[in-house]
Amino acid sequence: MITRRLLGPALAAVLLTAAATGTALSGGLGETAPAAQVGALASSAGCGKTPTLRSGTHTIQSSGKSRSFILRVPDGYDNTRPYRLIFGFHWRGGTMNDVSSGGTSGTAWSYYGMQEQSNNSAILVAPQGLGNGWANSGGEDVVFTDDMLKRIEADLCVDTALRFAMGFSYGGGMSYALACARATVFRAVVVYAGAQLSGCSGGSQPIAYFGMHGITDNVLNISQGRSLRDRFVANNGCTPQSPREPANGSMSHITTTYSCRAGYPVQWAAFDNGHMPGPVDGTYTESGIRTWTKGEAWKFISQFQGGPGTTTTTTTSTTTTTTTTTTTTTTTNPPGDGCRVTDTVNAWNGGLTSEIAITNTGSAPINGWSLVFTLPGGQTITSGWNASYSPASGQVTARNVSYNGAIAPGATVSIGFQANHTGNAGEPSSFTLNGAACSVA
Repeated sequence: MITRRLLGPALAAVLLTAAATGTALSGGLGETAPAAQVGALASSAGCGKTPTLRSGTHTIQSSGKSRSFILRVPDGYDNTRPYRLIFGFHWRGGTMNDVSSGGTSGTAWSYYGMQEQSNNSAILVAPQGLGNGWANSGGEDVVFTDDMLKRIEADLCVDTALRFAMGFSYGGGMSYALACARATVFRAVVVYAGAQLSGCSGGSQPIAYFGMHGITDNVLNISQGRSLRDRFVANNGCTPQSPREPANGSMSHITTTYSCRAGYPVQWAAFDNGHMPGPVDGTYTESGIRTWTKGEAWKFISQFQGGPGTTTTTTTSTTTTTTTTTTTTTTTNPPGDGCRVTDTVNAWNGGLTSEIAITNTGSAPINGWSLVFTLPGGQTITSGWNASYSPASGQVTARNVSYNGAIAPGATVSIGFQANHTGNAGEPSSFTLNGAACSVA
């Protein structure tokens, strides 16, 4: 279970207040944003500095009040490497400690699972809301976020084009408020079971958006989550649609990727369960250890490698498309590694996605790998995930990135790419891993 203190009636009262007061929760902020803009890959002022910030609780002054946040600096922090920066906002009645600790699920759910998923590739922040909520009165919580950014980025090395916000319930509402008011500051937001609780100052600019919501949510009805999503379907130039959602009783989820303006994807995951961020397929329970949401959230976040790039896809229940990942090559094993490759292609007119599963069928671990294959004529890779790809056509080499270079015996690594095609959407006929031919399933 995930430790969470959430009172439905209390949150309903927040909704009624928001509806009644309007501008009181909207923040009343102008369109001015901090200087760093999405699309300009940049290192923060803290790069190259000996940091004074450490993992733990920190307090700053914001709008004349003492405000706190818990910071997690990656193990082995390198002050010359710009890191992703991820904010995790707590729910109504929750605390920054609940987010940072992962509650009863522990580190597997810390920062909504991002500590586990990012594997020391991101700086993580859990802010504390006033009164354990995010009313954002007069825009003060958006300003608090601005002030946290200033403090953190002055001291630590952050890629200012890779800032993200996520949260559940009231924290989802706060993440949505940042999507509205700071679309040029944050690269993407992930909203779990959210509603317009913290206002929406601005709200006319594009930002990558991922919403997840339970179809039987009786605290914040799924219609409210759809409404948040649809704002960015419009802003991001996506093709409108009514995505499939799972049937009541199916105990499953369906993830839809919209076809949107390049660099501004929208995803929507509906699941057969209630008001929660950590559902588990096949059950009506919640577990930060076993939930699928953290993997999908990280897959969405980790696709970005700087400013907006090509991420347009067609709608599918399983596909997430990303930009090419920076190469990190480790020591490779000699030829002869046993391997099996499964390539699943989803094609449409002029484009396709390829999901490749690489399984180590040998008896020794693989430490660093290169997968070589030849694309059919007319296919050109436009973006990819969980590997670097070079060149984009013809004979392609996919190399591991920093977090997936090791493949234990019997283990599988999943990678993939999106490509254009001129009529031939076929799969490569063969694959070699570290110089050894793989069996093709």
